[in-house]
Amino acid sequence: MKTKRRKKLDWFEIINDTILCLIAFVCIYPFLYEFFIAISDGRFLAAGQVTFLPKGINLEVFKYILSNPKLDIVLGMRNSFLYTAGGTLAGVVTTFITAYALSRPQIKQRYILMGLFTLTWVFEAGIIPTYIVYNVFGFIDNPLVMVVPGAINTQYLIICKTYLEGLPYELEEAATVDGANQFHILFRIYLPISKPIVATISTFYAVNIWNQYLMPQIYLKSANLKTIQQILKSVVLSSNGAGETMQTIMKEGIAINQYNMQAAAVVIAMVPILCVYPFVQKYFKSGILIGAVKG
Repeated sequence: MKTKRRKKLDWFEIINDTILCLIAFVCIYPFLYEFFIAISDGRFLAAGQVTFLPKGINLEVFKYILSNPKLDIVLGMRNSFLYTAGGTLAGVVTTFITAYALSRPQIKQRYILMGLFTLTWVFEAGIIPTYIVYNVFGFIDNPLVMVVPGAINTQYLIICKTYLEGLPYELEEAATVDGANQFHILFRIYLPISKPIVATISTFYAVNIWNQYLMPQIYLKSANLKTIQQILKSVVLSSNGAGETMQTIMKEGIAINQYNMQAAAVVIAMVPILCVYPFVQKYFKSGILIGAVKG
């Protein structure tokens, strides 16, 4: 009986692992495909000999694209990194503090305030009214437009508030008896055991800001304020970033064509945000363990 049950369990695990591997491959396939196109010799690409695995492996296209002043890849990466870092920090701090305040039962008007936040989420003003308001506040062609307006996302606020409401209220009562004020309760008690949710909303904010294209395209006019997504668009559409069709060039005996350039630009834009996930996973595990010990 135990043997049959063991066999069923093993088959379930095999099928489950197979399905998960297939899903993981489907998710990672687009990135691998772009990366393999980028590191392939342009001559094999032009001949249609690269279907998935690379041929003539090299990194010349990355050297070229990062050193070409016409493309401004480094400028776009720097700007996007600054916008993402500043916007994520502002978003996490304001969201966590606001969620803490709205989750306290002693605040009688918390449901009304939460309702107002929800209204701004459901009923958006639209591009033109938003542009007028941003212009009044001086956000047009101002890097702060990537930080201040999105400092509190209602969706992330609801997630954070729900998490904080699930924590034992006895923690706050015990701290209050010991003489702790709200500042100490928030940052010395609730914040350490809230690392999972902080890591989650940090990732959401970072990915959202890094991938922004429409907002900087509308509100940032100066060339020196462009994000990596805007520059990526110009590279993909114009091949050489100068509005001209790129001809195949030779670097160290390696051919670089427009397909190499487009794929390399996509990979460069994707890599920084992908590097966030290992750190997020680490904090997730740490936060869960702390919560388990406290519970």
